[in-house]
Amino acid sequence: MDIRKLVVWNLMTLDGYFEGTKPWDIDFHNLAWGPELQHFAEQFGEEGDLLVFGRKTYEGMASYWPTAESEDTIKAYMNGIAKIAVSRTMTEPGWNNARVVSDPIPELTRLKQEDGKTIFIFGSAELADSLLKAGLIDEVRVCVVPVILGGGNPLFKPAAGQVPLKLIESSTTQGGAVILRYEPVKA
Repeated sequence: MDIRKLVVWNLMTLDGYFEGTKPWDIDFHNLAWGPELQHFAEQFGEEGDLLVFGRKTYEGMASYWPTAESEDTIKAYMNGIAKIAVSRTMTEPGWNNARVVSDPIPELTRLKQEDGKTIFIFGSAELADSLLKAGLIDEVRVCVVPVILGGGNPLFKPAAGQVPLKLIESSTTQGGAVILRYEPVKA
């Protein structure tokens, strides 16, 4: 049996921010959106069978996707796929096919050993950081948006040491965004 992969996906500015100075300040995503990113996003629904979010990202996603205007593939999988909200304060997920987990490390360690497709973490920089430091992340996918934001919430948090990564794949969109896929180098 293959070990199930845990993959982080996020968009970030050239200067390293995944959101601006206020929560959900992500208008810069529009600078990267186009046919290539649309296709990339649609593939998540085929590749994965579980989404994991930190509480803040989960609340934003849960308030947006059930009533999203679009009737496309992305809306269908976002609302249909199994979801985990990582939170110590939330008790009811309030979104279909979702549950709350307070301690993600043992839960994701267990889930990675089970049969299934890729587990994705969207957004959720603090959660992704803790899981990367715990050695649970198998791949980091980042779309670097061609803009310098000048301030905001950094995607990668300060660490005690380096985390070497190996480039798996890179591609460029027509709009100049760069999609990078890395895997942590196992010691």
